[in-house]
Amino acid sequence: MASTTVSSTFELLFISSLLLFSQFFVSEAQGLPPVVKGLSWTFFQSSCPKLESIVRKRLERVFKDDVGQAAGLLRLHFHDCFVQGCDGSVLLDGSAGGPSERTAIPNLTLRKESFKIIDDLRERVHKECGRIVSCSDITALAARDAVFLTGGPNYVVPLGRRDGQNFATEQATLDNLVAPTANTTTLLARLAAKDFDPTDVVALSGAHTIGISHCTSFTERLYPNQDSTMDKTFANNLKTSCPTANSNNTVNMDILSPNVFDNKYYVDLINRKGLFTSDQDLFTDRRTKNIVTSFGANQTLFFNKFVNAMIKMGQLNVLTGGQGEIRAKCSVRNKDKLLAAVVEGLEKTLAAAL
Repeated sequence: MASTTVSSTFELLFISSLLLFSQFFVSEAQGLPPVVKGLSWTFFQSSCPKLESIVRKRLERVFKDDVGQAAGLLRLHFHDCFVQGCDGSVLLDGSAGGPSERTAIPNLTLRKESFKIIDDLRERVHKECGRIVSCSDITALAARDAVFLTGGPNYVVPLGRRDGQNFATEQATLDNLVAPTANTTTLLARLAAKDFDPTDVVALSGAHTIGISHCTSFTERLYPNQDSTMDKTFANNLKTSCPTANSNNTVNMDILSPNVFDNKYYVDLINRKGLFTSDQDLFTDRRTKNIVTSFGANQTLFFNKFVNAMIKMGQLNVLTGGQGEIRAKCSVRNKDKLLAAVVEGLEKTLAAAL
């Protein structure tokens, strides 16, 4: 009887080990990047099994009303991860200690609605599962669904991030985000410092296949002189939308399919119809031109490389385990929220006494 029990126990352990190894080999076979310590593909499988369905179902409704919000959420994830890591710091409001990361110049054009959507998702998730899912994890999932729900690839997201308790300075934000006026040399150097190779850089730039841009992000290519790498008809059309260098208007970033996540962005570059210098120079520069051409010809290849680069980006300098916190509200550190509640309570007590 005892030997039977031991045998059964051994079989269960063997099967469990086999399942773990199979998960590892599946991710390896798919060519996915390794998961950093503290994150997991199945982090909330038991504690919050409905997490991903809550996020996706809500975003399906959001994008049905306004598909433009997809690009906003994707960009929010980029701006969070490249500055100080994927810790949700870009979501924080400022404090008496100084201005917030989200008020730094490169972040002023982030959609205000994106911040509201993330906190709405946080509220729905916490109502279902309790306060166990970070705002940074929710931001990563929202970015993935922004890609998938607009026609892009569906991919797994390793979870388990914790929220940071400090935001980056404006200088750190400027130093880590690439301006639309940057050339390929700057772009490659900035991202190489974060362990991204040229293929990763070109793939991540493909996020510009959805969304809009303010004229001021590219009008230096139109005024006072037209950039010679820009198609003349395309330039003239842009001048109609942006009649002056300081115009406040916006235009689509991908003229072929602005609301669909596909490889048409690269077709734009090949046709000299890229919007930013940082876009068009990818086709001009010999180090990245062939990558742009291959992505323009093969959407599946682009999708595969984009997924790989996104998973890598989503794990930059993450906080895990006992680091950071799980915010009760995405825009406010927990200690700040507690202090605000205490002050409000004292004010009410004094008001009642008076």
